[in-house]
Amino acid sequence: MTSFDYIVVGAGSAGAVVAARLSESADNSVLLIEAGGSHKHMNVQVPAAFSKQFKSKLDWAYFSEPEQYLGGRRIFMPRAKMLGGCSSMNAMIYIRGNKADYDTWAKDGATGWSYADVLPLFRKSENNSRGADDYHGDGGPLYVQDLRSPNEMSLRLIDAIAACGVDRNDDFNAAEQLGTGLYQVSQRRGMRWSTADGYVNPARKRSNFNVLTNTLVLRVRIQDGAAVGVEAERDGQPGFIRATKEVILSAGAINTPQLLMLSGIGPADHLAEHGITVIVDNPNVGDHYMDHPMYLMNVETTAQGTLHEAESPKWLLRYLTRRTGLLTSNIGEAGAFFHTRSGDAAPDVQYICAPGYFYDHGFRAYPSPALAIGCSLVGALSTGHVRLRSGDPKDRPAITANYLKEPEDMQAMIAAVERGREVITSAPLRGLVGSEIHPGGDTSSREALEKIIRREVEHTYHPACTARIGTESGGVVDSQLRVHGVQRLRVADASVFPTIPHGNTHAPTVMAGEKAAITIAATS
Repeated sequence: MTSFDYIVVGAGSAGAVVAARLSESADNSVLLIEAGGSHKHMNVQVPAAFSKQFKSKLDWAYFSEPEQYLGGRRIFMPRAKMLGGCSSMNAMIYIRGNKADYDTWAKDGATGWSYADVLPLFRKSENNSRGADDYHGDGGPLYVQDLRSPNEMSLRLIDAIAACGVDRNDDFNAAEQLGTGLYQVSQRRGMRWSTADGYVNPARKRSNFNVLTNTLVLRVRIQDGAAVGVEAERDGQPGFIRATKEVILSAGAINTPQLLMLSGIGPADHLAEHGITVIVDNPNVGDHYMDHPMYLMNVETTAQGTLHEAESPKWLLRYLTRRTGLLTSNIGEAGAFFHTRSGDAAPDVQYICAPGYFYDHGFRAYPSPALAIGCSLVGALSTGHVRLRSGDPKDRPAITANYLKEPEDMQAMIAAVERGREVITSAPLRGLVGSEIHPGGDTSSREALEKIIRREVEHTYHPACTARIGTESGGVVDSQLRVHGVQRLRVADASVFPTIPHGNTHAPTVMAGEKAAITIAATS
């Protein structure tokens, strides 16, 4: 193995961006390392097939520790293991969060991360099919488009949500996030468009851009207080790769804190417990874990043309020949943002609505057509942590999410489900819906509803905040993403968010990659 100016660990929603942008300067030699392999698989490229990647070779397929507030259940946590990372596995919803998210970050010390600071970065990354305006760009690497073939039942669900008092909104990423409408998606002509497609593939044409796939980084090597490279293993062979300028960790909110701890940066007692020499004692590494709990409501429908029919030969042919039809669906086509509690600047609940049955991460089917409303708690307050299971880099990290630990989170989730029932029984869906599948049963009381939510709630696949921006006493990196206590080491992924944005985390993570690349270029 050899030497590069910059080594970026993780080719996901941020890492692909950082590496590609740094390679735009011919003066930089850049290595992008990915533990997984190619993203060129049918279940990646066909939007409606995203959940078929779960528990496959494309997935780290993590599980949480037994969750205290969910009756001791271990929660399945899919994390992509391929080029593009979770941008190759997610439901492609393009949401930036709320203006208040970024202004709060800046107010609390994340200098340079206000909404005014980051909006140009969102616009820079974006190639929006609607064209450029004050909020959107049309020249960036990330394609953002309207759904190719929106389902009629998605439009009906929007009508139903509007009938329950939520204003219509055709752009959640413009002046106002509140409202209901169709989501824009990271697709191009009916196919998924990941950061591997938008950033990595074009960068491969540059002689100074290098990619190592199927390569597991074991730890960052730190000498005299500075990162000098990474120890990695490929095809069973360990080796050392030197970084002459910087190492950037973009391995995600689970694997990045794991790598920091394996490298001697983390809670001293915890590292000592696993025989790791402490280089920087920082108890914030792996702490402050945040995600968006989600409860999936499902109801039977008599409607025709739902995703219940998606796997028929007719729709496969339509997709292969025209890139239209049911297989272009991202499943969660429509949604809404609204408040269930007062005092919050940003909405605390997001609906993600599907014209089909979706439950247990897509592993369970239902014998007849159904509709789903995912109640995603984007204003969640509960926090958890990531810890090492051992000092072996190949051991899976121990993840504790603490979903619904805070009473306010449960109250908001109950309110979201109750409003979802109003949506299902509203006039626009009358005559089209039948029996409630989930929650179902005797859940007329709030106590009964709380019990079933704790038994069935999952999450929205948005882990964040485990290496957050903050002071040396409260965070892991500074506002320029430099790891406290170590030179030439930065983090750029969702782990650096001081708090989790109120919405899907892919777009903010791409933005963090853009921010990191600019910051590195300005300070290296």
